[in-house]
Amino acid sequence: MIVSKNLITVGKNGKIKGEIKAGHLVVQGVVEGNVDVERIEIKETGHVSGVITSAEMVIEAKGVFEGESHIKGTNTPAKAAQVEQETAKEQKK
Repeated sequence: MIVSKNLITVGKNGKIKGEIKAGHLVVQGVVEGNVDVERIEIKETGHVSGVITSAEMVIEAKGVFEGESHIKGTNTPAKAAQVEQETAKEQKK
């Protein structure tokens, strides 16, 4: 696992296989594994496969992302459904 509160850059010839936790991740090479960051940028030569959990995600044209994306600070699907049901009940009153 790679951990940093700051910026991690994976260069054009770089390849990481494993988990990354960082404040900001810029990918120009290849990342295979789960990523937990505040912001991720997948550049045109970048390729990420795995689960990304982030507050912000930018994918440039020709950049590749394969996997799941989870947005930090939002409700989980189960919680979102519960909130929708409660809102519908309140509107009926």
